[in-house]
Formats: sequence, C-alpha cells, structure tokens
Amino acid sequence: MAEKSTKSKSTAKKDTAKKDTAKKDTAKKSGKAAKKAEGPITSPLSAEERDITGGVLQDTLVDLIDLHLVAKQAHWNVVGRFFRDVHLQLDELVTSARGYADDVAERAVTIGVSPDGRAATVAKGSDVPEFEPDWHNDQEVVEAIVTALHEVIAGLRKRIDETDKTDLVTQDLLIAIAADLEKAHWMWQAQLA
Repeated sequence: MAEKSTKSKSTAKKDTAKKDTAKKDTAKKSGKAAKKAEGPITSPLSAEERDITGGVLQDTLVDLIDLHLVAKQAHWNVVGRFFRDVHLQLDELVTSARGYADDVAERAVTIGVSPDGRAATVAKGSDVPEFEPDWHNDQEVVEAIVTALHEVIAGLRKRIDETDKTDLVTQDLLIAIAADLEKAHWMWQAQLA
C-alpha cells in the first residue's frame, strides 16, 4: 500500500509537471496568437477605430465583389433587342466594381485589417440580390442591375455615416465609390423610363 501511495505521489508530481509545461506552452502560443491577431501591418487608427472601419470595409468589399459577379453573370446571359448596349454597359460595371473592390481591400490592408474576398464569405455576407441563372432579356437585366446598384449604394451610404468618427480617409474612399455607382445607377435607371 505504501508502494502504491508513493507511486501515486510520483505520478501526481509528474502530472503536475506536465500540466505546468502545458500551461507554459499555452501561454507562449497565446502570446504568439495575440501578436498574430495584431497582424504584420500596423494601423494608423486606434484598435476600436480599426475594428469598426475594418468591418465597414469588409462589408463593402463583399458587396462589390458580388456586384461584379452578378454583372458578369448578366453579361454572359443577356439577350434581346438591346443586347449589345446592355452587354457592353455590363462590362463597364464589372470593371468599375472590380477596381473599387481592389481599392477597398487595399484600404483594409493599409489600416492593418486582412480582407476576406473568398467565395464563401461573399455568398454569406453580400446584400446584393441573387441573379438567377439562365438567359434574361435585356429589360430584366437592366431591372436586376438597378436593384443591385440600389442595394450596394444603400449599404455604402450607411457605411459612410459609420466612418464619420472612425476614419475620414476611408469615408472619402466610400464617398467616391458611392458617387460613381450613383451615376451608374442613374444611367441604368434611365433605360427603364
């Protein structure tokens, strides 16, 4: 029995030593994780401003990526009397949305936030209405693009307000994007008059 008690004490000491080592390893890993969470790019903003502005940029990125995907899908599937005009106008929208998505992602990186433009993230987070597969006549495409632009602009206007106190540089970027997309919205909408 004494032998068993000695073994238990010895085992308990070894278990305690293992737990202490595990705690030290966990602490080291936590420190590394904290440093990793901060990221390799420092931000000119406070942590709170960076988090708010980063969220705004991420939401905008997802909408812009989806807008260019919807416009490209429509571009491939438009038919009808005004096919060529709509087809070419969709290419312009795709180019604009892609360029703005890149600007937004690079702004996120500039403030120390890692952008996420993966397909699953876009599918889960976009406010852009889904564009159904198959052929669509030019009128349907114009209506769908007007609706998509309306949703993206509404999101941008909300986010412009959100960045008023956190990052005026990001706000300026969003204002410029909104101005261009509002002009595009007008041009698409005019085709429905």
